[in-house]
Amino acid sequence: MSARLLKKVLKEQELQQQQHHEEALEEEAESPDSGTRPAKNPFDLLNDDDVDQEDEPEIDDQTIVGNTHKQEVSGMKSMAVEEPLENALNSLSLDVNSSRHQPGPTKTKPETSKPCAEIVKQCAPSALQVDPKCLNPENELRRIFGSKVVKSFEKSNQASSSRQVRGGRRGAHHTRKTILVSPSEHWPRWDGSLSMEFLETKDGYHHFRYVHSSSYDQAQREFEAAKAIHDLNGIASILLYHPYHLDSLVTMADYFKFVGEHQMSADSIAKSLYALECAWHPTFTPLQANCQLKNNHETNKPLFLTLFTHMKNLDRRGCHRSALEVCKLLLSLDLDDPMGAMFCVDYFALRAEEYAWLEQFSEDYKSDNSLWLFPNFSYSLAICRFYLEREESSKDANASGTKSNSADLMKQALMLHPSVVKKLVAKVPLKDQAWTNILKHAFFRSEKTGSASLDHLINIYVEKSYIVWRLPDLQKLLCNSALQVIETLEHGSCDAKDWACVRKEAFSSENNEYSHLLVSDFSDIVPTLPPENLQNFMVDPRMREAEQNGGHIAFPLDGGPARRDVANRNALAVLFESMLPWVNYGGRGDEGGNEENQVNGHEQDDE
Repeated sequence: MSARLLKKVLKEQELQQQQHHEEALEEEAESPDSGTRPAKNPFDLLNDDDVDQEDEPEIDDQTIVGNTHKQEVSGMKSMAVEEPLENALNSLSLDVNSSRHQPGPTKTKPETSKPCAEIVKQCAPSALQVDPKCLNPENELRRIFGSKVVKSFEKSNQASSSRQVRGGRRGAHHTRKTILVSPSEHWPRWDGSLSMEFLETKDGYHHFRYVHSSSYDQAQREFEAAKAIHDLNGIASILLYHPYHLDSLVTMADYFKFVGEHQMSADSIAKSLYALECAWHPTFTPLQANCQLKNNHETNKPLFLTLFTHMKNLDRRGCHRSALEVCKLLLSLDLDDPMGAMFCVDYFALRAEEYAWLEQFSEDYKSDNSLWLFPNFSYSLAICRFYLEREESSKDANASGTKSNSADLMKQALMLHPSVVKKLVAKVPLKDQAWTNILKHAFFRSEKTGSASLDHLINIYVEKSYIVWRLPDLQKLLCNSALQVIETLEHGSCDAKDWACVRKEAFSSENNEYSHLLVSDFSDIVPTLPPENLQNFMVDPRMREAEQNGGHIAFPLDGGPARRDVANRNALAVLFESMLPWVNYGGRGDEGGNEENQVNGHEQDDE
């Protein structure tokens, strides 16, 4: 029996068990299922006429999506018959109809203060489902630049890749087709060092965990030993024998990023994702938003780190729609959102022009506080409404009457998070005289809110989304709304105190609850280090600031990098090491010496 057939049989068995379980739930429920409707993916937007369908790679997950369509419909039925929400927020009224300020889009259902995991479970399945076509950045590039341009670029890259591997042993094997990345032909064969095990089904989610083989554990011990002494050469050597060791690949990706080799960095991350996907359990269907890989399992952590890095690489390439799909995948895999994908999903939706999806997402994805309380959603939802109003006016649509307009939403965002304005003016930058006058007002003068958590989230938002505010139309909307807020405040309105109470209650913690999210991780600026310090770059980012302020991490060997012996060694290993700037194959005084001294320089130095 082939692997594909076995996978199909296992999936059908899992589907039958799931359907039996859901039918039992439906029998217990009292509500009719007349209100249910089949799941619909709102992202079939990239089927452009200029995309050559014959050039698109066959995606194995298409079969998975087809097999699990019935499962989606059954899942929506079970969600539709759940008991209505009972406990409304007493401290905050999130219903736009009951708020004179109209804080956010109209809600047809009251919000609750249940735990996040229980509320997110009720999110519509389509909100976090991932479109496999959009995961492939080549499809988006074809839509943007056309098929001919992309084909020409691919041919030049293939020629460059063939030159790089010339002289090496080419693998006579076919790489597995995967969804997250498109594997290259010159990648090593998948070694099976990773696998995935099913843990349990809880609250409608299937929980899984990655498992390491004995050979992988051995490679991990070697990695930890090399990392302890900051030996990047040792980590590079691990990849010669364990080409899909995740931590080593991520470390080399960071190194290539620091030295400006962004393509090689992205290639290392892609190899990591390829290995992680090859290890998927046959019943693991992450694109359907019904699987959980908790980050608190140590073996699951590399997936979140590589997905987050892959998402940033797609953003740098301009593939914002593909980055949005990866961000949705990150959100769906762990409801606790360990990487802070919630604070950049709005940015990718705006850049991909998925305005309607972002509004729908903000209404469906509920937590103990509505998403509009976060600074990124507060401003991004106003921008969404601004562009949707343009579309509705061009189509003579009358849907605008059911939602708050963009001006009201922008004034709400300014009243809720006024400190954003001063930081945007400095970061964008905004140099008109009008902004100088706005910042003179006491309401917009301060950069601090009194909440460490909120200040941190505002810094993340400004660092990630400042480029959105370079559009003149949005600058005009922000400026006019700020002037209207000032005019309202000058008329003696007590709105400022009301919104301050809302802000204080929403972010009441004295400590920074988001300190694990680094602002630099959301920046589009790639950090660099001087060449002499690259061997010590494997340091926690939180320690780099201390190091730059006078601290120093000494190289483990006082005499500089250890000299390498090239005798009886693999030629490819020596070639790879020669790319590293601190590799030393002989003493500095040996340049004029004989070949034997150069080869055995390390042994002679030991004497």
